Amino acid sequence: MNEPDPDRMSPRGRFLHHCAQGELAFQRGACGRAVFPPRVVAPAGVSGPLRWAVSAGRGRVHSVTTVHPRGEAPHALALVDLDEGFRMMSRIDADDPAAVPIGAPVQVAFRSLAADEPPLPVFLLAEAGR
Repeated sequence: MNEPDPDRMSPRGRFLHHCAQGELAFQRGACGRAVFPPRVVAPAGVSGPLRWAVSAGRGRVHSVTTVHPRGEAPHALALVDLDEGFRMMSRIDADDPAAVPIGAPVQVAFRSLAADEPPLPVFLLAEAGR
């Protein structure tokens, strides 16, 4: 079977394709500004065309809340500021989700959040001296 052509995928499909390879993909405008979530057309204030890039996956927690889903263990849901200049929402996998501090350094990891689902980015607390 042929490998799909990333240039012919939707932005979401291309993002998930990168996730399956353990890469956190985002886009940059011609001006160099980071764009996330991925999209077809550059947003206002960003010159196009958009080109794909891969993040190193390091960032800091901008804001965080603890979510308590019925019948499941609580987890931390955060806005993470990535070093490349974009912000994304994701889970923070931590032993104590209520103790995830704002400003904590994090590193991306990938895992499926449900059976038969593709791997998605989640973050792990990183050492403060990263």
